[in-house]
Amino acid sequence: MDHVLIIHAVKDYAAWKKVFDDAASMRRNAGERSYVVLRDEHDANRIVHFSRWASIAQAKAFFESPQLVEIRRQAGVEAPEFNYLHRLEEGVL
Repeated sequence: MDHVLIIHAVKDYAAWKKVFDDAASMRRNAGERSYVVLRDEHDANRIVHFSRWASIAQAKAFFESPQLVEIRRQAGVEAPEFNYLHRLEEGVL
């Protein structure tokens, strides 16, 4: 599995979260398999979305689509940073 790490600011977390939740089936159909949403310790509007995808190609196609660019704009996302990652190792301690 491949992963995507997105770090971005949002104008309003509650508004962003509603858009994020409403897009769950869209994300699943595009290839997202699981996700974790994290909030910065000191800045409640700095969000991290870490997700597992069927492939990086599917993730890029989804996140770079004009539809998603517009959804991010509507959700108040500011300056998203996308990191497409291949898993090397995983463990539990």
